[in-house]
Amino acid sequence: MSTEIKVPTLGESVTTATVARWIKKAGDRVERDEAVVELETDKVTVEVNAPEAGTIEAIAAEEGVEVEVGALLGTIGTGAGAGAGTGVAAGATNTEAKPAAKPAANPSAGINQPPPPSGPVSRGDHAPMPAAQKMMTEQKVAPGQIGQGSGKDGRVTKGDVIAFLEKPAAKPAPAAPKAARTDDVREERVKMTRLRRTIASRLKEAQNNAAMLTTFNEVDMSAVMALRSEYKDAFEKKHNGVRLGFMSFFVKACVAALREFPAVNAEIDGDDIIYKNFVNMGIAVSSPNGLVVPVLRDADKMSFPQIEGAIAGFGKRARDGALKLDELSGGTFSITNGGVFGSLMSTPILNPPQSAIMGMHKIQDRPMAIGGKVEIRPMMYLAVSYDHRIIDGREAVSFLVRVKESIEDPRRLMLEI
Repeated sequence: MSTEIKVPTLGESVTTATVARWIKKAGDRVERDEAVVELETDKVTVEVNAPEAGTIEAIAAEEGVEVEVGALLGTIGTGAGAGAGTGVAAGATNTEAKPAAKPAANPSAGINQPPPPSGPVSRGDHAPMPAAQKMMTEQKVAPGQIGQGSGKDGRVTKGDVIAFLEKPAAKPAPAAPKAARTDDVREERVKMTRLRRTIASRLKEAQNNAAMLTTFNEVDMSAVMALRSEYKDAFEKKHNGVRLGFMSFFVKACVAALREFPAVNAEIDGDDIIYKNFVNMGIAVSSPNGLVVPVLRDADKMSFPQIEGAIAGFGKRARDGALKLDELSGGTFSITNGGVFGSLMSTPILNPPQSAIMGMHKIQDRPMAIGGKVEIRPMMYLAVSYDHRIIDGREAVSFLVRVKESIEDPRRLMLEI
C-alpha cells in the first residue's frame, strides 16, 4: 500500500512552491511526521512531513521543480514490503503516479517543469496556472500574448507572466541569439533563490505601479533613551526577561499616527480604497535568506511588553528559518530599521499592497539648536515612503510629524494625545 506525499496548503495568496531539497531519498525509511522534503515559497521555506511511517518509494518532483498546492511530491510504501526499498531513482514515479502525467487530466495535480534555457516558443493549448491566471486578469493580459508557457504541458506560470510584463512595450524583431556569457575562473555563479527572485519582482512591481514618494524628518531620541535607561531593568524583571527596546515606542507612535491619518493605513483595490479599522504592523527583520516582514497582528491592541516579546520572537525564528507563512501575511503598514546596519538615511520601498512604510536609521549625536543654545543630542532620521495615488503629501508629512512628537515626548503615548 502506498501513501502520497502532496504539497500542503501554503498560506494566503501562495499557490506554488519550488522543491528546494529532498531530506530523504528513494528507499529511505521514514517515521510518521518526520520531515522528508523542503519547499521554498515566495516567503519562507516549508518542511513537508511524512503522513505515515514507511519507506520512500518514489520521488515525483525533483529538486528545483515548481509545484502547485495539492501536487504529488512522492509516495511512501506502508505495506508489508515497504522496508525492502524499491530503488526508484529521484524523479521516477510508480505506476500509481503515472496517470498524473497525462495532459489536462487533472491540472491541479500537475508538476511544473523548470523553464527551458532558450529558444522560441509557440502558443500552448493548456490553461495557465492559477497564480498566473490571477496576475493575467489583474494586468489585463491575454493568454495569446504570452504564448507557450514554461510549465508542464506548456502551461503559463506566474514567472512567465512576470517576464512578459517586464519586457518593453514595443519589442523589436528578435535579434540573433546572444552568445552565452563566458564566466571568468575567478567568478562564482549561484542560482537566485525563490525568495530573492520574489523580492526583486515585488520591489520592481512597487516601482512600476505606485506613485512612490518619500518624506523625511528627524527625531530627538533623548526622552526615549532616558526613559528606557531608567526602567529597562524593572521592565525586564517584571515581564519575564522581555527587554525594553526602541521598536515598541515606534510601533506605538505609528499606531497613534495611523489612527489620525487612516489613508496611510489603507490600500488600493482597483478603483476602490480600503480603509482598515485595525493595524497589522509589518516589522522587517533579516534572515539568512534575505529580508522578511513578519506581522504584528492587531498591533493597536498590544502593550509594550507584548510588542517587544513578539518582535524578539520574530528575530529568533527568522534566524532559525522557523517563521510560519501566516506570520508573513496581512500587514497594513510596515517599519524597517536600517539603523541596525549603520544606515544614516535611506528611502524604503513599499511592500504592496500596503501604501506606506517607515524607515528608522542610526542614532547619531549631532549639534542641535535648543532654546537658543547649541546642544549635542542623539538624533535619528526618519523616512516615510508612500503611494501618492492614495496619500497626499500633507497626510504623509503630518503622519511623520505625529510620530516625531510621540517619540520626543513619550508621555503623549500614555495619554493618547
